[in-house]
Amino acid sequence: MTVSSQDFDRRTEPYRRELVAHCYRMLGSVHEAEDLVQETLLRAWRAFDRYDEERASVRTWLHRIATNVCLTALRSRARRPLPSGFVAASTDPEAPMVVGEVPWLQPVPDALLDPATVVAARGSLRLALVAAMQLLPARQRAILILRDVLDWSAAEVAETLGTTPAAVNSGLQRARARLGAVAVHEDQVAEPNDRARRAVVDRYVAAFERADVAALTRLLTDDAVLEMPPVLNWYVGREAYGRFIARVFAMRGTDWRMAPTSANGQPAVLAYVRDGEVYVPHTVQVFDVTGRGIGRTVVFQHPEVLAAFGVTPGTASAVAPPARIS
Repeated sequence: MTVSSQDFDRRTEPYRRELVAHCYRMLGSVHEAEDLVQETLLRAWRAFDRYDEERASVRTWLHRIATNVCLTALRSRARRPLPSGFVAASTDPEAPMVVGEVPWLQPVPDALLDPATVVAARGSLRLALVAAMQLLPARQRAILILRDVLDWSAAEVAETLGTTPAAVNSGLQRARARLGAVAVHEDQVAEPNDRARRAVVDRYVAAFERADVAALTRLLTDDAVLEMPPVLNWYVGREAYGRFIARVFAMRGTDWRMAPTSANGQPAVLAYVRDGEVYVPHTVQVFDVTGRGIGRTVVFQHPEVLAAFGVTPGTASAVAPPARIS
């Protein structure tokens, strides 16, 4: 089958952002996911003359290629955890902060993904679940995503991975059992357009910008978690969380501005801290919001993460609050 580059782009472009989500779930890195989508499309272009549309849709065919591209990449890449999946919780919010020199899980900006993917599969994008997926062996991870996220049959997964349906079902059982230990449930996910839950984050932001630790901690669940890759220290409980935030204000000052965004289908903010006469980008913060309050905040300071959200580390904003981000 002879096809022009324009026709190839027309037939594959609708799935590009969906493929980014797929590769992100596999790798836990936005930049690696985008690179692997490029590799997927390159392989697809080279093989397009052999594509049989009677055997599989373009979408299925592309996901098969992407899955195997990711599995090849994972042979030479370390798993990307969050601190809570790497070390025990810290008990002293005043203890020295220790930086872990490992590749950490990154958040994915919702703006990079297909809106329908964010809404329809938000549970599978949730930061805590993607972190848990990174603890699975690569092939189990692929089986779980293909079966439970893409809703493929065991036979389709077996064909993609070059194995048997029985092996797929066995791998799926092991993957589900391992994920069951982290108790990640889709009904805990906060949608970015959920006004009630976004309102909780807005109240948190207002308290943070006032440096009102008491008001901030009242918005947390009793067992709220705060973690901050690449820092290994992480904390559990309203008191420890609040004490650490007080420490941040003591170290970095109390003049902050935050702009709302969203990541992993969850409410998030870009935090800016006052530095002289300007505000400079500091962190991306992603929130788990439950009916009881904020249950987890993951704070990312790596320049690569800030860049994924369109922020250049070290650049200055005016003293007025940064423009709000959709």
